[in-house]
Amino acid sequence: MRVWAIANQKGGVGKTTTTLALGRGLASRGNRVLLVDLDPHASLTRTFGVAPEPPPEGVMELFGTPPRDLASLARASAVERLDYVCAQPALATLERRSANQPGLGLALSQALARHAGQHDYVLLDCAPTLGLLMINALAAADRVIIPTQAEPLALHGLAGMRRTAEMVERSRRRPMPVSVLPTLYDRRTRAGQEALKRMQEEHGERVWDDAIPVDTRICNTELLVQPGDDAAYPGRALSTYRRALDWILASDAQALEQAA
Repeated sequence: MRVWAIANQKGGVGKTTTTLALGRGLASRGNRVLLVDLDPHASLTRTFGVAPEPPPEGVMELFGTPPRDLASLARASAVERLDYVCAQPALATLERRSANQPGLGLALSQALARHAGQHDYVLLDCAPTLGLLMINALAAADRVIIPTQAEPLALHGLAGMRRTAEMVERSRRRPMPVSVLPTLYDRRTRAGQEALKRMQEEHGERVWDDAIPVDTRICNTELLVQPGDDAAYPGRALSTYRRALDWILASDAQALEQAA
């Protein structure tokens, strides 16, 4: 079972869209995929049509005493082989609890260890905040994927996210490869072109050599959780995500080979 954290400390860079598109792509290749919503705003959860009231069971139960198993919290989606676990607004209270409840930083790692073998891939959709939930995700992840908007201000968020990933990598004492995925790229603008070039120069081979284009149709993420042939999906973004997935899978295979 491979665990990917989709994370960036800057909001609005396409984390939830990236989680859905990559998850859908993995499922279409025959993998059993679990998406875990770690954002108290619960955008991923809402995309699947889960009502906010009453609050659904989900990630919060992993931090209970005793914790619930992931399998009991997973819900099947309309997309074959694609499951998900809901987020709840109460996740925002975990920071306060962590001061009096040691061990919360490893709750997700422990839940995933108990879940081993039940899914082929687990994708963690992180909140754009450096806190307990992101630390949980990075501690548990085999790879961190950083969606980064191709615009100048987003480059600061990318640098901060990489520093955070390196810090967690040192503390857990095992490698955590990083894949930087340029998103929301508008090739018509000079600012977008320059930001993409700078991203690739500063972060090298960690950056995909292409970019996910701006595509207003993929903003309707509810389409991403409907069954159907991906080739019929409107717009260019989903087909570009499929190529990005090829790159990430190749990088993952290389990392596994080097670790063997």
